[in-house]
Amino acid sequence: MKILLTGATGYIGKRLLPILIENGHNVVCCIRDLNRFNPPKSLANKIELIKVDLLKEETLKNIPKDIDAAYYLVHSMSNNSNYYSLEEKSAINFRETITQTKAKHVIYLGGIVNENKLSKHLDSRKNVELELQKGAYNFTSLRAGIIIGSGSASFEIIRDLVEKLPFMITPKWLNTKCQPIGVRDVITFLSRSLLNEKTYNKNFDIGGPDVLTYKEMLLQFAKVRKLKRHIITVPIMTPRISSYWLYFVTSTSYKLAVSLVNSMKIEVICQNTELNGILDVQPLSYEKSLRLAFQKVKNNTIISSWKDAYASSDLKINTSDFIEVPTFGCFKDVRTKKVIDREKTIGKVWKIGGKNGWYYGNRLWKFRGFLDKLVGGVGLRRGRTSQDTINTGDSLDFWRVLYANKNEGRLLLFAEMKLPGEAWLEFKVMENEIIQTATFRPLGIGGRLYWYSVLPFHGFIFKGMIKRISETELLKEQ
Repeated sequence: MKILLTGATGYIGKRLLPILIENGHNVVCCIRDLNRFNPPKSLANKIELIKVDLLKEETLKNIPKDIDAAYYLVHSMSNNSNYYSLEEKSAINFRETITQTKAKHVIYLGGIVNENKLSKHLDSRKNVELELQKGAYNFTSLRAGIIIGSGSASFEIIRDLVEKLPFMITPKWLNTKCQPIGVRDVITFLSRSLLNEKTYNKNFDIGGPDVLTYKEMLLQFAKVRKLKRHIITVPIMTPRISSYWLYFVTSTSYKLAVSLVNSMKIEVICQNTELNGILDVQPLSYEKSLRLAFQKVKNNTIISSWKDAYASSDLKINTSDFIEVPTFGCFKDVRTKKVIDREKTIGKVWKIGGKNGWYYGNRLWKFRGFLDKLVGGVGLRRGRTSQDTINTGDSLDFWRVLYANKNEGRLLLFAEMKLPGEAWLEFKVMENEIIQTATFRPLGIGGRLYWYSVLPFHGFIFKGMIKRISETELLKEQ
């Protein structure tokens, strides 16, 4: 079968794609920014790529007419205050385009919406579902609550809270009940529902066997990690204070924290679980899902992470728009160093950031991340998805990877921290030399003052960083 997959670069899409291939389907991946798509070589020759932006009607003509079914996995907790209408427009454009194809089935992954009063985020997902089901095809909506898996937003946020805070004074919404589900069960439900007539024109809630409060989820997480944690809930935390609390403790952005807090006040408990029997799926317990997630983390085999989505930052960019580093009106810090072993040097560049740090002045990098958090930026807490591999579009601390070609020895990063301008950091490893270039394009007088104020720090941070990277043996910062 020929299957159209939207959201192929997203958290769920990246995990569903290999399953669809394994099941013998031909998959057409809708990609808004082709530079961000980095499938494994084993899959690359078994898929078709098309450039599609659901908000740009002129790109919708790229969707082939001969598809048999389609997945709609486009979600957002966007920093755009107008995201409700944007998501609605995307759904309408998709519906009208798919109606003109041969597709017999569309599957949508949304959120559990069993209460009359919903958060703006959940209400938007419900509205998308209502728009998609108007199409001239069979429609299936799978509604999930908290998704637990390595790299999922829920898993990483819970992990941040539990592992950093032995004692928590928390908002009362931690007593809200939900029904978490493991990501592998989500993928099973999505794949088995495909072209299954018993799922046509219906909606189903999907969840694990456990109904837990968020407080109970945190405590079970602590138990799995063998940590002793104490949690007190208080009724006086306003949504704003709750959002700031979540923002400063975890790796989420402030605007994403606001969406999460508003959603967490709503109970998300399954009502219609008929799909379990139809597809013969017995979802894993919350504890089992946690243990499987930690196996992936321990083995450094995380397939996808929410942090690599642009929702994890405050910027809405196409990597293609920034891959050419400007020169006019820019300040540059260019440093070169001789290298003895090109491959080892490239290896060091490819391990930069995250747990490995920045090789020199790590305390200053952390302080810069702290300052970024104070002004509403992403800080350093996003880290990196894999400690060994880097792909275009990945988040890397407070940078976004614009270009990563290990054979070429070139890594280009774009700053997502709060700045009065735009910044790039580039590494080029030649045969016997490494070139490290920091570029800053200032915005007005404030940008120029910023550059000159940090210039003294650049003098020894960038000098020390390239020195450490170029050394034959990787040295630890004293």
